[in-house]
Amino acid sequence: MGKILKVGILTSGGDCPGLNSVIYGILLKAFDAGVECVGILKGWKGFMENITIPLNIAEYDDLHTIGGTLLYTSRTNPFKDISKLKSEEEKEKLKEKIAKEMISKFNELGIDALIVIGGDDSLGVALSLYQYSKANVVGCPKTIDNDLVGTHYTFGFWSAVQLASNALDNLTTTARSHQRVFIVEIMGRDAGFLTMYSGISAGADIILIPETPFDLEKDVINILKKRVNKGYKYHIIACSEGAYPDNESLKRDFKTISKETIDNLPKDMFGNPKLPVLNISQILVDELNLRDDLKEEFLKNGVDFECRSVVLGHTMRAGTPTSFDRILGLRFGLAAMKLVLKGDFGKMVSLQGNKIKTFPLDEGVKKKYITPDNDKMELRDLLVKIRYLSKQK
Repeated sequence: MGKILKVGILTSGGDCPGLNSVIYGILLKAFDAGVECVGILKGWKGFMENITIPLNIAEYDDLHTIGGTLLYTSRTNPFKDISKLKSEEEKEKLKEKIAKEMISKFNELGIDALIVIGGDDSLGVALSLYQYSKANVVGCPKTIDNDLVGTHYTFGFWSAVQLASNALDNLTTTARSHQRVFIVEIMGRDAGFLTMYSGISAGADIILIPETPFDLEKDVINILKKRVNKGYKYHIIACSEGAYPDNESLKRDFKTISKETIDNLPKDMFGNPKLPVLNISQILVDELNLRDDLKEEFLKNGVDFECRSVVLGHTMRAGTPTSFDRILGLRFGLAAMKLVLKGDFGKMVSLQGNKIKTFPLDEGVKKKYITPDNDKMELRDLLVKIRYLSKQK
């Protein structure tokens, strides 16, 4: 391997608090090592179309304190045409062909190595590029969803948790004033980390996550009845955008959607279902409003049943990163640049405990979920159960 003189940096996928922190960490080490950096704009789109800006660290003092990404981002997938093929052999051949075509972009961009800052989809592109063409690629895990196997925490996750937790705290005052049920939809795709952590932090009364499909009767209706009978006048339900009912409950309890509704969700260019399109929080509002038995239980306790949904959506990606994510981003950027300088490619940086480690991309980009033995599961269930039980006379 020749000496690394110029490194490209791109940010891809959804924006995330801490992206600029990673970029600044890379620039700090690159300047110290005498390596030039170039910013590739709009993620993989900019890589394919040679859209770049120079990155002079002197122009970006304290970049790590600023939210978002100065390099812009997009959800471009250079391998999107593969999904149209049926045969695995055809898919493999096309993937190899695209990856080998992509390696020529290194020369067009004038870079010796590439640092990709992205989630499972974006890093999956980086992995294919490395596997089929041995490109000088290093990955940095980015997602507010925290759903990557290769790191205990992703930067941006705790910033998003804090934003969602603050929103839940704030909505409690309105819920209390109006004696209302709020169903708050929280991002996370098909992983429940954001909903679980922010829900527990804010003391949500019911927490619904994708990892444990819910029973509308048992997990929502009955809990609300028990709570109102114990004197609770308002209720906050934290609901992941990817939460869904189990099949039995879907057939038995739901009037406004069916299994086909969920199965027929549109897909993004990486093949993932567009879960926000379902708007599960509003579906739950509609279903609860159809339940006369629930309304009667509330009236019996002097409360007019009123239910509203709130979708936090992109507010969870917004604003400046927390101190934790600023520092983690800087550490990830530093570690990524050190991998480049060592020529240790096909890897991604990782937080394991409180130490920065490395993980092979092919392992690190795999998805992770909240497991049944996780103590957060037990905390969630205890929060729901003990509060109304403790009020029994």
